[in-house]
Amino acid sequence: MSEQQPQGAKLDLYRDTWVRYLGYANEVGEAFRSLVPAAVVWMSYGVSSSYVLADAIDKGKKAGEVPGPEAGRSTRMTLAVVDTFVWQSLASVAIPGFTINRLCAASFYVLGTMTRWPLTVRKWTTTTLGLLAIPVIIHPIDRSVDFLLDSSLRKLYPSVGKPSSS
Repeated sequence: MSEQQPQGAKLDLYRDTWVRYLGYANEVGEAFRSLVPAAVVWMSYGVSSSYVLADAIDKGKKAGEVPGPEAGRSTRMTLAVVDTFVWQSLASVAIPGFTINRLCAASFYVLGTMTRWPLTVRKWTTTTLGLLAIPVIIHPIDRSVDFLLDSSLRKLYPSVGKPSSS
């Protein structure tokens, strides 16, 4: 997002604006899991999942607007939606949510066995570690999901403007 758009390139609402950060809501929810009710964490997943769905629908609409044979329009749109939905579901919700959840659970356990810190301090330390890990894990996960899809699902269909992380 810090990179400037090439001259004449269209701004992608879901990739190039603050809306992109909605995809990270579940990671924030997971980081705060020890401090907030479970319903708040589940709501954070709702926000991230809504972002994923909206981005997938947007990419499908854009694929339908690309000039080309009308006979392939429906297929282009479907492939764009599926590719974006699978990529975003893995890269924005499932893998980072699991990663932050396990990091926080492990750090909470280790702090409980290795320190005599009060419970509140351990919870806030765990939350801080989870929040600090988010920017560190994003790009490796994005690249890994690109590799995973390029090695599997994307071999089943031609390139449709995959939602690469770059």
